[in-house]
Amino acid sequence: MKPTIDGFYGNFGGAFVPEMLHKNVEELKNNYITILSDSEFKKELAGLLKNYVGRPTPLYKAENLSRIYKTNVFLKREDLNHTGAHKINNALGQILLAKKMGKTSIIAETGAGQHGVATATACALFGLPCKVFMGELDIERQAPNVARMKMLGAEVIPALSGSKTLKDATNEAIRYWIANPEAYYLIGSVVGPHPYPDLVARLQAVISKEIKQQLLTENSIENPDYVIACVGGGSNAAGAFYHFIDNEDVKLVAVEAAGEGVNTGKSAATFQLGSLGVIHGNQTLVMQNSEGQIIEPYSISAGLDYPGIGPMLAELLTSKRCIGLDATDLEALEAAKLLTQQEGIIPALESAHAIAALEKIKFKPTDVVVVNLSGRGDKDMDTYMNYFKNGK
Repeated sequence: MKPTIDGFYGNFGGAFVPEMLHKNVEELKNNYITILSDSEFKKELAGLLKNYVGRPTPLYKAENLSRIYKTNVFLKREDLNHTGAHKINNALGQILLAKKMGKTSIIAETGAGQHGVATATACALFGLPCKVFMGELDIERQAPNVARMKMLGAEVIPALSGSKTLKDATNEAIRYWIANPEAYYLIGSVVGPHPYPDLVARLQAVISKEIKQQLLTENSIENPDYVIACVGGGSNAAGAFYHFIDNEDVKLVAVEAAGEGVNTGKSAATFQLGSLGVIHGNQTLVMQNSEGQIIEPYSISAGLDYPGIGPMLAELLTSKRCIGLDATDLEALEAAKLLTQQEGIIPALESAHAIAALEKIKFKPTDVVVVNLSGRGDKDMDTYMNYFKNGK
């Protein structure tokens, strides 16, 4: 799914940036397609994805889950990537892009810390200084990833405003970028001003490309019936959906974080609660009040704790090309427990929301259901143990 020349997907997208950043955004817009299409760039990135990241990631037939849900459940194992999530696909691609553009320093935002770790990893590999902005609350609840970023040589800068989560980390990263426009801002999701949503989607599209190839070559299946992914900003979903968007026989399912419940005031279910607005440089669905002020989101999952949604996903959901579901904190925790005890795989809390959707859909026995397992659960062990310590 490609945006218009101005970066819009239907009513969503565009570039709404301060004058100080206009030059940066235009420079990226004018160069990214050419660089991504360059044979040398593609060869270098493909080599890194294969030999450094460990791609292709397996498409695993989860026999025990398939038995429980009486269908055919496959897990796309992005949790097996180097650094433990899909985020490294985008980080390496953008680092190579930044170097081609002559950039010498990198900034990034992170929520769950997986994008921060991926960016810090790529910067260490290529010898670039790295600043990662992260909400103070997320620094506390994702301590293992903070330690990894620091060991990799990144400077982790706490965001102390608002809810002290991903939204606020992004705010601080943009403020720094305005003051230091010579830096390259490596955005981690399909959000931000055009061309970032399209750039990140293209780099994550390797996920759906592999799903198609693996279903055909390993299972003699042309296409899945369902592709399920969790959605905050939406990069793992954009990557998992990308090569199936034009095939309406494939049902795309985006699972948001309902927190304590969609209507409790403690939720991050933007599709259900949001309205048209501008956040972090793009027009999309935003959780906001009648005066346009951001309503603070809430989720137990730091990576889904965001009051907006990427413009491509917003268009897919509002046009009904994509099915929108949600999962509460408790549903995600129980889904994580189920996956762990049935398949021996501990998922990230973000990915657990996607697993929770299996309870919410009536599948046929012949259906082929692919769940994008976007990350592993090492970073969430304290949260899991706090929940399960009382025998829950």
